[in-house]
Amino acid sequence: MSANSKGSFTRAEDWFHAILLADGRRRAALAFGAGAIGAAAMQPIDFFPAFLISFPLLVWLLDAVASEGGGFFRKAFSAGLLGWCFGFGYFVAGLWWLGAAFVIGGDQFIWLMPLGVVGLPAVLALFSALGVMIARLFWSSGALRIFALALGLGVSEWLRGWLFTGFPWNAFGQAFANHLVLAQGLSVIGPEALGALTILIFAVPAVLMTGRNALSRWTLPVLALAVFAINAGFGFLRLQSTGGTRVDFSSLSTVPNVKLRIMQPNVAQDIKNTQQSGAAVLEQFFALSDIAKGAHASGVADVTHLIWPESPFPFVLERTPRALEMIGRFLPATTQLITGSIRAEPLDGAESRYRYFNAMQVLDKTGVIGTYDKVHLVPFGEYLPFESWLRSLGLEQFVHVIGGFTASPARKPLTIAGLPPVIPMICFESIFSQELGADNRGESVFISVTNDAWFGYTFGPYQHLAQARMRAIEYGQPVVRAANSGISAVFDPYGREVASLPLGVADVLDAPLPTGLSNTLYRETSWYSFASVMILCVGLALLGKRGN
Repeated sequence: MSANSKGSFTRAEDWFHAILLADGRRRAALAFGAGAIGAAAMQPIDFFPAFLISFPLLVWLLDAVASEGGGFFRKAFSAGLLGWCFGFGYFVAGLWWLGAAFVIGGDQFIWLMPLGVVGLPAVLALFSALGVMIARLFWSSGALRIFALALGLGVSEWLRGWLFTGFPWNAFGQAFANHLVLAQGLSVIGPEALGALTILIFAVPAVLMTGRNALSRWTLPVLALAVFAINAGFGFLRLQSTGGTRVDFSSLSTVPNVKLRIMQPNVAQDIKNTQQSGAAVLEQFFALSDIAKGAHASGVADVTHLIWPESPFPFVLERTPRALEMIGRFLPATTQLITGSIRAEPLDGAESRYRYFNAMQVLDKTGVIGTYDKVHLVPFGEYLPFESWLRSLGLEQFVHVIGGFTASPARKPLTIAGLPPVIPMICFESIFSQELGADNRGESVFISVTNDAWFGYTFGPYQHLAQARMRAIEYGQPVVRAANSGISAVFDPYGREVASLPLGVADVLDAPLPTGLSNTLYRETSWYSFASVMILCVGLALLGKRGN
């Protein structure tokens, strides 16, 4: 080892010891910083090596906590506080853009901005706190303590996706979403297991500073590098056999006789929130949808399936005969419209009271021929939890619907002529992988309609898009995404971008529909892959604890 490399290693040891000796506010600040650095792995920064700093820092800080004395509850509290600080940094840095919704939503919501920017990250950080507390129970001084961290954070991330309706946004495995070679592992083990492996792989460098000898220092890092290489090699071969990381249109397999057109109107949310003329809105949509894209094109007459984004109308479509008539006149006989909408049903048969659904509806010249009602509603956005209590405090949901939206009791595919079975996704339903796969068998297509205008020109739309891409890879099915303000896109079954429109542009996107794959391993095994990784982590963490 050269003099320079020895000096560098000595400086690294000094940093390591300084971290171990940190206490109180310094430890909390280091944990917060470690979490905030990790957020750089998410979109649109996409710098997944940030986890090489984030997770080793967390391991060393937990080493310091584990070296302290005290009873069970004191140890649990210290570990939980450390995990909360880490999670708070991660979620503040990764979800700061939620504050835009409180500004765009109108003056009445601005005073609630701290709840989105600070309050929600503080609550989500409780899951990280739980994860580090679980890790502390299995903690040891050897290299295998890395598996305790993967176990704890893996379980807490899984719970974050389920409890209180779930919010699996920016899960750790999402770091690979836009790195297609690395993301192909989703087709085998899914997002939960890939997230746990992400923790293992990127936390492993921590043992380089704590191993008792060269063997204990390098065994796990070499194994982690091998797992990373195997995942990358699998992804490379999977993509290379079908054309590489970019779509080869000369060999792209597509559904015959299907020509998609996505209309991205880019209507700002503050304009959507104002009273608008329904007829004028439709005329604008018709004009944009009928643009001729090319010298020999004739607009919507060339299209078999026209797709509009989530809830584009300032009226209830089914109960507005004039609008249905206008759409019927606009649509060619060979074109179907798939659009977001608000649907109303009389409550208890009384026409004076209604319940409302956030819906995706299919229309042809005759009117509405298919409907899907959203199952997974956005808390505070589409309905108020603890409604009577919160309304007494002057709170209301962001979307101005009397009483909020009603959730559909069950998810069901849409049958649309000319298309494979359609798995609908409205807004943030696209982030719940397990829910989408419940009845998803055989060749299909995911169609997502959303309105990300709530989040302006921030990181939010990019993170939302990345999750739609992950669904394509996991299930081996194409994803068609129509977003009001962008980013609209079509992905093939490998997550490759067939076509897209950038954020903040009003335009139409024409694309073929790629065919789906017959199956993926994750589609068949679902959560079993995650359970297997967790069982492995339990076993190795216990082995490490026993060897202390």
